[in-house]
Amino acid sequence: MINRRSILTQAISISAAGLAAARDWSGRNPVRYPDVDVVAIDPSFAKYKLGNTAIQRLHTGCLWAEGPAWNAVGKYLLWSDIPNDLQLRRSDEDGHVSTLRNPAGNSNGNTFDWQGRQLSCEHGNRRVVRYEHDGKTTVIADKFDGKQFNAPNDVVVHPNGSIWFTDPGYGSMMNYEGNKGPLELKEAVYRIDSGDGKITKVTDILAKPNGLCFSPDYKTLYVADTGAPKNIMAFDVDDERSLKGDRVFCDMNKGWGTEKGKMVLSTERPMPNPGGSDGIRCDVDSNIWASAGWAGDGFDGVHIFNPTGTLIGQIKLPEICSNLCFGGPKRNRLFMTASTSVYALYVETQGAHFC
Repeated sequence: MINRRSILTQAISISAAGLAAARDWSGRNPVRYPDVDVVAIDPSFAKYKLGNTAIQRLHTGCLWAEGPAWNAVGKYLLWSDIPNDLQLRRSDEDGHVSTLRNPAGNSNGNTFDWQGRQLSCEHGNRRVVRYEHDGKTTVIADKFDGKQFNAPNDVVVHPNGSIWFTDPGYGSMMNYEGNKGPLELKEAVYRIDSGDGKITKVTDILAKPNGLCFSPDYKTLYVADTGAPKNIMAFDVDDERSLKGDRVFCDMNKGWGTEKGKMVLSTERPMPNPGGSDGIRCDVDSNIWASAGWAGDGFDGVHIFNPTGTLIGQIKLPEICSNLCFGGPKRNRLFMTASTSVYALYVETQGAHFC
């Protein structure tokens, strides 16, 4: 028996997926406002969507773009092209893109500490480094319990100066993004103390801890798990040093359905190839903006979840979105690395933190 409702749902999904792919990303043919690829799944997302702006492609030509970070002093966007072993920089003044570092240790995640120094997770060298103001490179984490890290992935900083990073090991699982070799440690999340530099494992309950971010008050740490079951987890930050109270913030395995002609989440229709979320960032209202991809069928782009973990909006992109950050002079511009390209969208909110 033909399931007509299933066929209709798939047709709607395919049509929705085609919107982002069909547009002219060169900028020669302008997008009519409001941008149809910025989708309010729930009416509450409407206040974050600007009616007179559109998604822009700022750069293309990477092999796999990751780790965007905004430098407020230099007024530039930094990101990694992991397979090409590059760190690239885009000037906000004239849009000029240049090579910041080559080689870059097959770096993935990047951020800046409270002194304005760049921090990078190097896949190829299995370490976290800090670039000093005098140009020197300081290794701040390369071993734990006498063993090399697998391949540090993403990194964030706490106001007390501590540095938190994930180590899922992807960069050591292939030569394409690093140097292939055995994973010597259980995949985990770590904290580097700002005082003595001591490295502490704060959790290893996730299969593949990937992107991470703090809540606006730094009392919650969110971590995306790109292993099974592909959830975004939330942890209470205890005494600014450890984690407790682990819980599922949102389930990235759920798929789309239709309700009264609108696209909504459906537990009955799982994603055909759920890929979960890689990079995540929090805004000032405690919403989580999560990259989403690998599934296709209209899922690629950014998913926005409210503080309860409910999906309220989506930004559709024609490529798999790997990571994102808020930036610009007002922290109201969302920068998104997606496969070969970098995209940007102005939104009516601000990033919870400076990077």
